[in-house]
Amino acid sequence: MKVHEYQARELLADAGVPVPPGRVIESVEDAAAAYKAVTSEAGVSLAVVKAQVHAGGRGKAGFVKLVRTPEEATAAARHMLTHRMISPQTPPEGLEVRKLLIAAGVSIAHEYYLAVTTDRATRRNILIASAEGGVEIEKVAAENPDAILKEPIHPLMGLQPHQARRVAFGLGLSGKQVGQAVRVMLALAGAYDRLDCSLAEINPLIVTPPVGDHPDGQVLAIDAKFNFDDNALFRQKRVAAMFDPAEENPMELRAQRFGLNYIALDGTIGCLVNGAGLAMATMDIIKHYGGEPANFLDVGGSATEEAVTEGFRIILADDAVRGVLVNIFGGIMRCDVIAQAIVNAAKEVGFTVPLVVRLEGTNVEEGRRILQAAKGDIPTMQPATDLADAARKVAAAVG
Repeated sequence: MKVHEYQARELLADAGVPVPPGRVIESVEDAAAAYKAVTSEAGVSLAVVKAQVHAGGRGKAGFVKLVRTPEEATAAARHMLTHRMISPQTPPEGLEVRKLLIAAGVSIAHEYYLAVTTDRATRRNILIASAEGGVEIEKVAAENPDAILKEPIHPLMGLQPHQARRVAFGLGLSGKQVGQAVRVMLALAGAYDRLDCSLAEINPLIVTPPVGDHPDGQVLAIDAKFNFDDNALFRQKRVAAMFDPAEENPMELRAQRFGLNYIALDGTIGCLVNGAGLAMATMDIIKHYGGEPANFLDVGGSATEEAVTEGFRIILADDAVRGVLVNIFGGIMRCDVIAQAIVNAAKEVGFTVPLVVRLEGTNVEEGRRILQAAKGDIPTMQPATDLADAARKVAAAVG
């Protein structure tokens, strides 16, 4: 699960990480008041207007704007709330912007990258930092991997202060910056563990120029990204309440309500499979025979006939789908349940595209009998003897 930047900033602030003041708005009319509030609180005249969407590349897309007057804030808000944001991380049609963050601007002497995530290789959480902040960490890793610092986090003791100091010095920080950065690192690592995160990222973490009471500058988090483990949301009530369904594919949400795992893709062959591994293999072999999968849909092992029927409705609701492949290896999931769901879907939705069905496993003979009896009602259906045969037939059917 993902949250918006303004929500991530709230979580950082609660953990003790300093962030500039900000306000969230949903209408153009609120922009001027939000600008005045945050600039007055921070004692500055500069603010930044940032689109709140679950995608990167906002700055290059023109959806992060520095403003210096209420009028500029209003103009930026009007543009962002009336245009779709298109970036390399959005669909071709872009994303609708429904919320904006207006935050106080800050002067920046240097930008850093800081994050905590899980290192699968060592089976530990890990602190990642780089003195090259403000850019995509993937780009830094590809072009200058030596610029990335890593500290493994002990699963029981957590991140230790001496580790955070080592990273702070490795980033080139000095003076009071070191102590401030250490506190940020410890707070971020603590929040990651406490909130069941899969990623807690600050990019950029900045140091301000020396001024007045801060001769070494201030360490501040001015952008943040948090992802969470869906399986832990039952014990993270506050985090779960931050979920924004408007940022998710409506069909994926619909599938979740029926206990189905569905991910929309860009191809033309709909897939209904039981088991994530079998689904991956099915998509691979479809591509091997020249087709392109339109979705990943795993009905699992305990889906009901109603849920599987809903799965077909979801697949067929995609206008790009020109053929459907059903690949079931019955273990817990029974082939007769799948067969009856196919019959139900044919009656309720109708199969106007080619349908290739491969069944094997528990109650397979009963499943095949059900499909044979209904063959007259589903003229587009053809059986397959194995997975390769099924992939060949559906790929040929969609051309």
